[in-house]
Amino acid sequence: MPKATAVWLIENTALTFEQIAAFCGLHELEVQSIADEEVAIGIIGFDPIASGQLTREEIERCSADPAARLEMAVQDIPRPSPRTKGPRYTPVARRQDKPDAIAWLVRHCPDLTDGQISKLIGTTKPTIVAIRERTHWNMANIKPREPVGLELCTRADLDAALEKAGYVPEPIDDEGVFPVEQLARTEPDPPEPPDPDSQFG
Repeated sequence: MPKATAVWLIENTALTFEQIAAFCGLHELEVQSIADEEVAIGIIGFDPIASGQLTREEIERCSADPAARLEMAVQDIPRPSPRTKGPRYTPVARRQDKPDAIAWLVRHCPDLTDGQISKLIGTTKPTIVAIRERTHWNMANIKPREPVGLELCTRADLDAALEKAGYVPEPIDDEGVFPVEQLARTEPDPPEPPDPDSQFG
C-alpha cells in the first residue's frame, strides 16, 4: 500500500517528499501530487507505525535530518509464507476497477493470453473474453486504465508477463523511461535469401 502509506506520512509527519518517496517506492513528484490532492483522492492513510514498518523514533530521526533515509523496522514476528496457488486477492474497493484494467491490457497488449491476464489481475477468463469481444454487460462504462496505477498488480509482475509474451519496451527519452503504451513486440529476423551462386556450386 505505498500510496496509502505516503498519505499517512504526509498528513502526520514533517518528512520531506523525497524521504517519503524513497521509503514508499514512489516518485517524488507523485508524492507531491498526493499532497496537493491531485491523485490518490479518497485513499485512507495506512499507519506504518501500527503495522510495525516504522518506529516513531525513526520518523523523528529523519524529520530532523532531510538527508537521512527511513529504514524499515526489524520485526521478530515471522512473516507468513507467500501463497503460491489460488486466485490473487484483491481488496473489495479495487474489484470494480478490474474491467478497466482488463480493457487496457486487451487494447495495449493484445498478445497477452487470457490465462496471463487472469493471473496478473486475478479475474476469470469468461470476464476477459466478454471484454475482449465487447459483450460485457457493463461495456459502456468500462474505461481502459493501466493496472499498475490501479494497484491491481505490480510493475514487476506486469513487466514479467509482457516479457514472457515477447514484448520489449522502446526508450523514449535519455532517462530510460519505458512507457508500456509504446511496447514493441519482438519478431524473429526474416530468413536471408539463398545465394544463387551456391545452387550451382
